[in-house]
Amino acid sequence: MVLTSRRQPSDRPRWSEREPLSSGLLMAAEIVSPGSVVDDRDRTPGVYALGQIPVMVIIDPVATPATVTVLSDPKDGVYLTSARVAVGTPVPIPEPVGFTLDTSVFARGEGGAAAP
Repeated sequence: MVLTSRRQPSDRPRWSEREPLSSGLLMAAEIVSPGSVVDDRDRTPGVYALGQIPVMVIIDPVATPATVTVLSDPKDGVYLTSARVAVGTPVPIPEPVGFTLDTSVFARGEGGAAAP
């Protein structure tokens, strides 16, 4: 999942007509799956940080207990700020997005998303 600003200038660089370059992205999210644990937890954050995507969210139903990690403040290919909570605990998403994420939507069972 990616989040972009609604007010993207028409001259903003794009990969294609509907896909902005990372300079237009505000937030990206990854859901960790059993077959891609190393990529989702370790490799992908560095790629997004290199792209200067301001906020990355990692939803990790594979972890015990399941967690949500919010990474922000990218610099030189790493995120300088990290917040990790157990699924079910609200977590602040920093600016430029700026809201509190109710992570209970990622819980297994009734009312929550199914985990892999």
